[in-house]
Amino acid sequence: MNIAAVATATPSPTATATAVVIRQPQMSGADGIKDAVASRSDTFGDVVNTLDKLALQVGATRFSIWDFVVVVSVLALVITVAWGASRLSSRILARATGLDVTQRLLTEKMASLFIWAIAILVGIDVLGIDLTALTVFSGAFGLAIGFGLQKTFGNLIAGIILLMDKSIKPGDVIAITDQGGQYTFGQIRRIGIRAVSLTTRDQKEYLIPNENLMINQVENWSYSSRNVRIQVPVVIPYACDIEQAEELMLESARSVPRVLVAPPPTVWLDSFAENGIAFVIHCWITDPEEGIGNVRSDVLKTLWRLMRANGIKVPFPQRDLNLRDTEAMRDLIEAIRGRQGSDEAD
Repeated sequence: MNIAAVATATPSPTATATAVVIRQPQMSGADGIKDAVASRSDTFGDVVNTLDKLALQVGATRFSIWDFVVVVSVLALVITVAWGASRLSSRILARATGLDVTQRLLTEKMASLFIWAIAILVGIDVLGIDLTALTVFSGAFGLAIGFGLQKTFGNLIAGIILLMDKSIKPGDVIAITDQGGQYTFGQIRRIGIRAVSLTTRDQKEYLIPNENLMINQVENWSYSSRNVRIQVPVVIPYACDIEQAEELMLESARSVPRVLVAPPPTVWLDSFAENGIAFVIHCWITDPEEGIGNVRSDVLKTLWRLMRANGIKVPFPQRDLNLRDTEAMRDLIEAIRGRQGSDEAD
């Protein structure tokens, strides 16, 4: 049945409604582009009409090769323009000197979300898609978002909140516990839409979901101050001079370039240990992202040289053995004496 037949014949109202539904275009944008191309060039118009005739009809829905070409072209154009606009906005905001790192990141993310939302709406408008046709699927789509994408949206909102309250920002040094339960620390490189990129001293990069940083305890070493105190345990023998040992410990801490002069290093007597007197050297640094193990190593190596130069030995484990008088023990002693006697006779 064609349109002429529908106009001249006098079918039943049901048949007329059915014919009108079948001939209703699904994407008015594709039909508008087809008419515009056909009016400008007959050759391109014939090609477009040929592509439009190759269609798949499913019930009242008709989708042709021309519709597919238009959809792919519009999607590619929308994605390209939105991506370019996001990059341009990031470059413009990078030159804004009045914003700190956190404010700039937050503005970039809000601008990117706004650009992509506008691009999607423009693409829908260009294609001429009637959003009322999607009302049937709105319930299922909302259910899919609620169950399948709740973590994604939760991480997105958590990332925006982290940037707004400035509790965690790029460049901060935070302490984390990995999946194996090992305590380590690293520097935040980037706060993304889904996760935070954390790089440790051994160049391991952790991608921590933003939501985890919102609900779990985070140890931020550079939140309000970049000063970090390092503790270096030391054990000295009981026979040495405590005051002299403390002076050597302070001297070894002051000799490390990264140790701050103010606040100055301090030495605390921790306990009377099994093998000697336990001390703890407290020293401060202001660049925790450069590592703390290397500072502890430099302090101990310098202290080792100073202790050897001043005749102080590093204590070693000592044990007292109590031997019981048993028959087996007496036989062992007699055997040792007999062996020693035979050696002397030789």
